[in-house]
Amino acid sequence: MLTRLRLVLDTHVWLDWLVFDDPGIARIRNAVGLKRAEIFIDAACEAELARVLAYDLHKRRLDAAAQAACIAQCRRLSHRIDATLPEPQRAGLPRCRDPDDQKFLEAALAAHADFLVTKDRALLYFARRRSRALPFRIVTPASFLRNK
Repeated sequence: MLTRLRLVLDTHVWLDWLVFDDPGIARIRNAVGLKRAEIFIDAACEAELARVLAYDLHKRRLDAAAQAACIAQCRRLSHRIDATLPEPQRAGLPRCRDPDDQKFLEAALAAHADFLVTKDRALLYFARRRSRALPFRIVTPASFLRNK
């Protein structure tokens, strides 16, 4: 039986998939499509995605129907998790300078993720910093599966 990679995507990566159809996420899309990977999301991460979908996105504004379609697709592509972690587990995670980024680390830990896929510089900082071992890798979409 093939073990699927467990992924958590940050909001930027979701936007690239759902709104911009960015070819830079082809590895992720292919892995999910071939059932080699599965995506996990919690309520806080989904709420941020819904909030950001309402913004002007690079001179592109999605109407309510398009926003709802993006959220529906996100829900079809992902498994919902509860990322409520006990304090000792949360305390073991590094602290993000931007509190809004912390939810992605917590979701990745709660999902037992193999990868947190992000374009966020503050989160990628932890990928370069080896002082705290995380039980998941933090990677960019471009580096996902490149050097597994």
